[in-house]
Amino acid sequence: MIGALLVAVLATSPSGLGAHGEDLLVREKTEVKVTGFFRVRGDLLHNLDLDRGTTPSGLPLFSVPLSDPLAQDIALADMRLRTDLAVYAPFAAAAVKIRADLIDNLVLGSTPTLSPGTGNAPTPAASPGQLPASIFRIKRAYGEVLTPIGYFAAGRMGNQWGLGMLSNGGDCLDCNLGDAADRLAFVTSLGGHLWAFAYDFSAVGPTPYRRDAQRQLVLDNALDVKSVTFAWMNVRDDLSRRRRTRADKLTFEYGAFVSHRWQDFDAPESYLPVANPRPLTPASVMRRGYRAVAADAWARLTAPSFRVELEGAMLFAESEQASLLPGVLLRDKVQSAQFGAALETQLGGNDAVFVGGLNAGYASGDPAPGFGAFPNAGAVAAPGELDGAQVNVPRDNRVDNFRFHPDYRVDRILYAEIIGTVTDSLYVRPWGRLRLLDFSSTQLNLKSSATLARSIFAQSTPNNDALLGLELWGALTWESKDGFDVLAEYAVLFPFGAFNNPSQNLTATPAQLARVRLAWKF
Repeated sequence: MIGALLVAVLATSPSGLGAHGEDLLVREKTEVKVTGFFRVRGDLLHNLDLDRGTTPSGLPLFSVPLSDPLAQDIALADMRLRTDLAVYAPFAAAAVKIRADLIDNLVLGSTPTLSPGTGNAPTPAASPGQLPASIFRIKRAYGEVLTPIGYFAAGRMGNQWGLGMLSNGGDCLDCNLGDAADRLAFVTSLGGHLWAFAYDFSAVGPTPYRRDAQRQLVLDNALDVKSVTFAWMNVRDDLSRRRRTRADKLTFEYGAFVSHRWQDFDAPESYLPVANPRPLTPASVMRRGYRAVAADAWARLTAPSFRVELEGAMLFAESEQASLLPGVLLRDKVQSAQFGAALETQLGGNDAVFVGGLNAGYASGDPAPGFGAFPNAGAVAAPGELDGAQVNVPRDNRVDNFRFHPDYRVDRILYAEIIGTVTDSLYVRPWGRLRLLDFSSTQLNLKSSATLARSIFAQSTPNNDALLGLELWGALTWESKDGFDVLAEYAVLFPFGAFNNPSQNLTATPAQLARVRLAWKF
């Protein structure tokens, strides 16, 4: 029973809490399995600064060419070689798994040495024996075992849940980031459901080296950030879902989790840049009193002719002392209440010539200037800025903007490139897919969508206007069972009043993106 339920989770969250153990079988000898993909992408970005001038800080909304700030186009190409290695132990349902991105989103030509008569090659590392970070990254490394009472895993593992709106493992071909957790996890079955518990080492205090200069020491456990998560779910695997669909049966799947994170004390000097570094002392430690709770629910209904999938989350947090300066204390707490939801629908079966649907999403906002997608600590934004901290103690003690995971991609320009992710927003996205060719091993599909977006708070936008824009997208995809995929896509964003710049008498103009992606999967 445990094994069957663990297999079922694979389709829901390929790297999440209940997603491990589906391949743990007793083997007669050691087995090694290598999977992954190699991806090459080329982008042409046109007018992503929207020709609307600069923000109050003097910066455009998006980078412009250095040699000619009036130029419109930026072209680039990047690549990633991902390898997932699994080593299965003999005579036991146990394995060790590693994800290594040997080349991770490396921009072609970004690390050259230019010698006469040679081409480009990776620049020698700045430190002996080390490669640039974008050349080699170990993303995951963990061990897992299936026992008579349940499944246990330990190490750095993927963290995916539901649609990936909040927690996203970054497993898709076009994903760029991906969550990972340093985690101890246990999953078991009871009453036809999976029950999971996880303890995360979210962050630890300063880690000086021990006497052997190899191992590290956690200097003070009172400074650690800790997380515990409980999850409950009922899911099926892809094969079971297809069988039920062919039998004209409905399949209802669901799950929920609640997570608690806390930190009692902190030593900001250990991680913030300081003008004159000094040894850490008891005076470097300050009370933090941070507590946060996140709850997420996910459900999917699949029928022969439609699919509906929904995820909703809420996050509450409080920090008794938000100051980053030891000895400088703030009088009031900083609090947060955030809400987010994503809906995906599909009319038509997966094998139909034409399918379509309506997707939508909501991310709560904050009335502070800027979207707060990727703010810098302490960087309070002025009205008209694109981004900035959503808290300004003591005038503003709340951070209420919910942020989608950047790998949950709903468009190609507005959220993906300019803002950075969905936050402080409401969007609707009708979409369709038409199968142009269908061979035994290959399909040619035409896909399209339109994303209409507005901000929850007009004050967050550069022009104090809630209407963000309309983005149209189309793509041709060549998808083959032999592992070679091609994607050619084009998107155009028509910005609305939120991005106009009346102080410079400029109106935002459309931005465009064209991309070609080649992928080899193994």
